[in-house]
Formats: sequence, C-alpha cells, structure tokens
Amino acid sequence: MMLEDKYSKMQEILRGLESVAVAFSAGADSTLVLKVALDTLGAENVVAVTGRSDSLARGEFDQACALADAVGAEHVILDTDEFENPSYTANPENRCYHCKTSLYTHMERFVGERGIRAIVNGMNADDLGDYRPGTQAADEHAVRSPAAEAGLSKADIRELSQRLGLPTHDKPASPCLSSRIPYGEDVTPEKLRMIESAEAFLREEMGIRECRVRHHGDLARVEVPADRIPVMSEPENAARLDEKLRSLGYQYVSLDLRGFRSGSLNEVITVGMPPAAR
Repeated sequence: MMLEDKYSKMQEILRGLESVAVAFSAGADSTLVLKVALDTLGAENVVAVTGRSDSLARGEFDQACALADAVGAEHVILDTDEFENPSYTANPENRCYHCKTSLYTHMERFVGERGIRAIVNGMNADDLGDYRPGTQAADEHAVRSPAAEAGLSKADIRELSQRLGLPTHDKPASPCLSSRIPYGEDVTPEKLRMIESAEAFLREEMGIRECRVRHHGDLARVEVPADRIPVMSEPENAARLDEKLRSLGYQYVSLDLRGFRSGSLNEVITVGMPPAAR
C-alpha cells in the first residue's frame, strides 16, 4: 500500500472516532497521530494527554509541552500512579503493562468527564512484532492505534512527519527511563534520576544524540552508536564520562562494545516461552 493510501486510511479511522484524546509522549509516533488528528478532526475535537511520573525524563516532558503548543493542541497533564503499584516497581517483564494500565485508567476517567469518544496512541505497524506488554493494557481499555491500523511503519511515520513539517521526523526513540533497568531489579525514582542525568550528559556535553545508560546496580553500561565507540574510547572522552557517571553514584562505567540497540534489555526474553524456560 502506498504511503498516501495509508495516510488516507488513518484519516478515515480518525473521522470514524469523531473526537479523541491522544496519549502524547512527544515521540515521533504520537506527535504524528496528534498532528493528523488535529488536521482531520479540528482542534476542538482533539486533546493531547501526557502522563507525568518519575519514569518520564524532564526533558521529554518539556518537549511534550512545547510540541503540543506548537501544533495548536489542548494539552492536559495527568499525574499517574504506577510507582504506588508494587507490581510495577518490582520490574517484572510485563512492567510496561502496569505503567500503561495506570495511564489508560486515568485517561478513561478524563475522557468520560469530557465526553471524548476515544483514546488513541501512537503505536505503529512495526511495534506489532516487538515485545510490548503495554499493548495488552491498550486492548483492555479499548485504546485505538490509528497509525498501526492504517499499516504505517516507523519509516512511513518519519517520512510523513517530514512532509508535514514536524520536528520529530528524525527524533530518536526515547522510551521511559525504567526501561534502562534490567527486569527483576527494583525501579526507584533515585535510579531513574541517575540514568536521566547520565544520558543528558552524553547528549548535551558529549554530542551523542542516540544513547542509553543501562543501570546494573553500581555499574553503568553505556550504549552509543557503533561508529561513536572509537571516539568515546579515546582517553580524554573516556575519562570525562567516567568522572561524570561516578559523580552521579556509579562505581563502574562500561562501554558496550556491541553499540546502541533499542530494547537491548529485552534480549533476555524469549517471547512465547514460560518464565521457567527462559
């Protein structure tokens, strides 16, 4: 199917919903869904909703506020409560399910009060093949995924975003901070602040736009694109990184020689196998 056909299909889906609350994270996917919803339904029938908690980096929250304003969307902030749920903080393999359940529960109350017809998210067609427990939460709360339903891939979303003049067309993926902590290790606000500060240093001070700092207790495992590993390994840069991350509370700093890869902590999961067999 051509991109124009997928775009038309997405518009058709949104028109059928009449009014929507967009689960808005300021990522490329949800920003496109928000923009197309605004263009298709009009600003009076669309609300951008951002869930705020310790798992959302402050920089991402600020971008969500700025982007919603830039595209002319009403923006509502809902404080979510996943950190009050021990099933979330214990960090099981389905942690995202508990996070999304909190978000969608709050959004359900909001749309009920406002008379909005549907909740939509930014899931794309490529996400359907990944391990995403949050999809179960979306199904349980009747959340629609207009981009995925229209067959839009991540590449489609980036191309369409560029055509529509969205600044997120080339924005790297930025999942919640909790995704940097291995399954089974408790998620705490303190750990997330360490991760957030470490990644901000890599981006802002060392010019690494796409990176992850994986939190393994007192060890920080740093992932950068493979072509940046030689630069980061230079003595001066390595010393800067080591000094900064030690100042944040890490005792050891490791540069992952396999390089940056989104969702690397999911590599320990064999989807479809019972936990005892993993």
